[in-house]
Amino acid sequence: MLILGCGYIGKRVARQYLDRGERVLGLVRSAESAAALGQDGIPARALDIQTGSLAAVAPEGQRVFHFAPPPGHGTEDLLTRRLLSEFAQQGHPRRLVYIGTTGVYGDCGGAWVDETRLPRPAVDRARRRWDAEQTLRRWSVDSGGELLILRVAGIYGPGRLPLERIRRGLPLVREEESPYSNRIHADDLVRICVAAMERGTDGAVYNVCDGNPSTMTDYFFQVADFAGLPRPPTISLEDAEGRLSPGMMSYMRESRRLSNRKLLDELGVVLQYSTLEAGLRDCPSALAGDEVSERSRPLRK
Repeated sequence: MLILGCGYIGKRVARQYLDRGERVLGLVRSAESAAALGQDGIPARALDIQTGSLAAVAPEGQRVFHFAPPPGHGTEDLLTRRLLSEFAQQGHPRRLVYIGTTGVYGDCGGAWVDETRLPRPAVDRARRRWDAEQTLRRWSVDSGGELLILRVAGIYGPGRLPLERIRRGLPLVREEESPYSNRIHADDLVRICVAAMERGTDGAVYNVCDGNPSTMTDYFFQVADFAGLPRPPTISLEDAEGRLSPGMMSYMRESRRLSNRKLLDELGVVLQYSTLEAGLRDCPSALAGDEVSERSRPLRK
């Protein structure tokens, strides 16, 4: 089994399979990252997918988790396109699970959204993910490789909380104007990844979330309360235009509530953390003053 982009989630998925006695190889960009995985008992190789060859890892007939993020600019996922070019030369995997984003739906005005809704990505970070989905679908049709797409909401868990942002007292949009936000605990995401690889229907798309959305401001408030930190100040959406970063404002302009019914029904996954309150209880690092970068807030909604 290959795990492309064996980072925060990839390491946890790798451990699940290694503990079952299965062979796993994690691919990461740097030798330092590969060495760190090795210290954790996870076989790893340093390989930049955008420039390197997959010949040494022999992808033909393997199961592959594609967790590698796209480039940080443009509207196309050139990394995924390069990956599929390598598959054409080195052999196609038999099954691939791709982690994408619920951002492909764009702004839904707070409506409930299931997998039948037509994606309308509104920002480039979501357009790159939508490009990857479409590119992978073409690959699946042409190669016969099986494909599962997971549209993942904001990931939180131990070491993945926006504590530094809260400590800095950066403002939030007041709750009555704040968009709906969706999330999934890291441990539940790992279970879902494994279930998709083992039981998912070829060609299926699944919304990955806990099914209990709240406003983005409520999310930050709950994290602050759990960690014993002051709640951040709130401002109007109009005032936020000049005070929040362009990236944060892009999230403020999109609101949707995601249904996970298909995920639960078809994959038979029982979520351990179906509410944020339950999930936060499994994040003791927050109480220990764990410093986490702002990028660890839910980046997908």
